[in-house]
Amino acid sequence: MQDIRLAIFDWDGTLMDSVGRIVACVQGAARDCELAVPAPAQIRQIIGLSLDVAMSRLFPLNSGCGCGCDCGCGSAFDERQIAVLIDRYRHHYLHDATPSPLFSGAGELLHDWRSRGLQLAVATGKSRSGLDRVLDETGLRPLFVTSRGADEARSKPDPLMLEQILNELGLSTRQAVMIGDSVHDMAMAEAIAMPRIGVTWGVDSRDALSRHGPVAVVDSMTALRALL
Repeated sequence: MQDIRLAIFDWDGTLMDSVGRIVACVQGAARDCELAVPAPAQIRQIIGLSLDVAMSRLFPLNSGCGCGCDCGCGSAFDERQIAVLIDRYRHHYLHDATPSPLFSGAGELLHDWRSRGLQLAVATGKSRSGLDRVLDETGLRPLFVTSRGADEARSKPDPLMLEQILNELGLSTRQAVMIGDSVHDMAMAEAIAMPRIGVTWGVDSRDALSRHGPVAVVDSMTALRALL
């Protein structure tokens, strides 16, 4: 991978061990809204998607008012419920005590690659405000040349956020690599023929990641660090 000039990272489940916290917060939002609480395995499948898409997939909300008209009230009701779920999720994320540290070796890997001249970026299902918060909390913001949150593009696996990053930096798809723990990350990069590396310490298995043709699937930060 000698031509790679940019490494684009997913955040949750790739750099930060936040899957448990996300699961707890989604379940808390469901309880607040008196909805059936999804199992952890269900929630893991939507991690990496934007919150509106994730909540819509997890919760079978009302599809109409039953009036038989074309008033659109059913759709509006759905959007309102989704907005409430997202608000409760964000409330729990700010106050939940579930630890969400960086994965061991993540900081060292980022500092090493940056010191050797590799540019770094983030493409995440987090909102801009959520991403800014964790970048500041971890002290990693100076290492990244750019980033995109889910509310600045379209939800994964749509490749728009990757295309935005490449356009901003003037790079081609072959000069960048996407690194992530979910099939959404792999599918996003696959859609524009960008090289991709799967990591197995997040939400999806080696087999699931491998279905999207990554150049490698790694089981440790040490193995990942050795690739570039």
